[in-house]
Amino acid sequence: MDALLEMKSITKRFDSVLALDDVSMTATEGEIHAIVGENGAGKSTLMKILSGVYAYGDYEGDIFYKGEQCRFKNIRESEKQGIVIIHQELALIPYLSISENIFLGNEQAKKGVINWHVTHQKTKELLDKVGLREDPHALVSSIGVGKQQLVEIAKALSKRVEVLVLDEPTAALNDIESENLLNLLLELKKEGITCILISHKLNEVLKISDQITILRDGKTVETFPNEDVDENRIIRGMVGRDILDRFPARDVTPGDVMLEVQDWNVFHPEIADRKIIDNISIHARRGEVVGIAGLVGAGRTEFAMSLFGGAYGTKISGTIIKDGETLSLKSISQAIDKGIAYLTEDRKQYGLILDETICRNISLATLKSVCQNLTVDEFKEKRVAEDFRGKVDIRAKDVLQHAKNLSGGNQQKVVLSKWLFADPDVLILDEPTRGIDVGAKYEIYQIINELARQGKCVIVISSELPEVIGLSDRVYIMNEGRIVGELSKEEATQEAIMERIMEH
Repeated sequence: MDALLEMKSITKRFDSVLALDDVSMTATEGEIHAIVGENGAGKSTLMKILSGVYAYGDYEGDIFYKGEQCRFKNIRESEKQGIVIIHQELALIPYLSISENIFLGNEQAKKGVINWHVTHQKTKELLDKVGLREDPHALVSSIGVGKQQLVEIAKALSKRVEVLVLDEPTAALNDIESENLLNLLLELKKEGITCILISHKLNEVLKISDQITILRDGKTVETFPNEDVDENRIIRGMVGRDILDRFPARDVTPGDVMLEVQDWNVFHPEIADRKIIDNISIHARRGEVVGIAGLVGAGRTEFAMSLFGGAYGTKISGTIIKDGETLSLKSISQAIDKGIAYLTEDRKQYGLILDETICRNISLATLKSVCQNLTVDEFKEKRVAEDFRGKVDIRAKDVLQHAKNLSGGNQQKVVLSKWLFADPDVLILDEPTRGIDVGAKYEIYQIINELARQGKCVIVISSELPEVIGLSDRVYIMNEGRIVGELSKEEATQEAIMERIMEH
């Protein structure tokens, strides 16, 4: 079959950093083409070149679409040709309606006047097509992330898309939402739409892709058809070696109970009578990794944030006991002072200051440790950052590089370093490997094991059930703000966890 899209010998530099080095790929009409690789391999950069985010002239190489050379100067030019990209960070405006978001910049207007009847009618047709049963008038802020992802696809379809690029479309979705999205891509394929899929979820790649291209260190490793291929084959190409055990072994015997949470209740910060966390009690021991599993919306993040100095919720009640001492935590700074840390699930919005350096981000939670007479000792701050850069293998040219210029996996390592520098006794890790590749995941798993070996108490929240099971000594299961089960490592299986959720 003739190529619909060809990218030939694409090379892209950011100052002295070579992000893409002679990368080529080809896609045919009605194909799902997966691009995989470690964080920083160049996947998103390649797609930003295709879509015109990085304009012609900012890179070397050629793009051919339908046999003609393309020299896109911006996104509008690529969209005019039917090439539409959906970025990992969704580009929706929360306080506009679904209709307004879908047709923003593509208004259904005549003589400068928007026809709202036509706008809502076309929105309804597009929502039906992507399987989303929502009122076109509903604000985007009122629907979940999974539904917002479908709104983005509806928006792309409104532009008569022929090539749809999706960057980590299921990173923030639960299993059911991910399944629905993958089925939608298969439906679009039947209509002749070409999909280019960037994903770290290799099971999804293997499930729906026709061709797979592997990038490593900014270069094309190989492209091959999805036939008789398994995850280990892809991982070997991505990281250049075999990873025989996805979860490194940990030989730690948990000690005494370090943290107890008793009868914990939390109400919604804006809806006064809505109870979000309902009478939760848990405990965790020294050297123990405790998992919290549950579907998206179960209240896991709200529970964790409310423990962290009341970072979420109102009318919080219950008891926190750490090492036999009952704590009264009225602020995040008090939680940090008492040896409790919380790694947020949203590293870009809450975990990092993207316009600051690696150095400043690492010292952020414990600035007083690098201060002398109320002044930051920049030499000491830099030395600390260099130390953590080596310890957790942050891949950057130096610690003065800005966080926004790092790959997702390296950004996550910076957030982890910030909390490791605080030296807490209790670490609550909320989706610690979201949106990062299998190699970086393994490195973070090793850090978690080392923390347990040091006698820390680690609580891991993850939407990926294999991750919760593979990391944890015990697993608590949450549903609708309550604990609905507790399983030992031996008892914990995906089926057992889902059974507890469905029973309640």
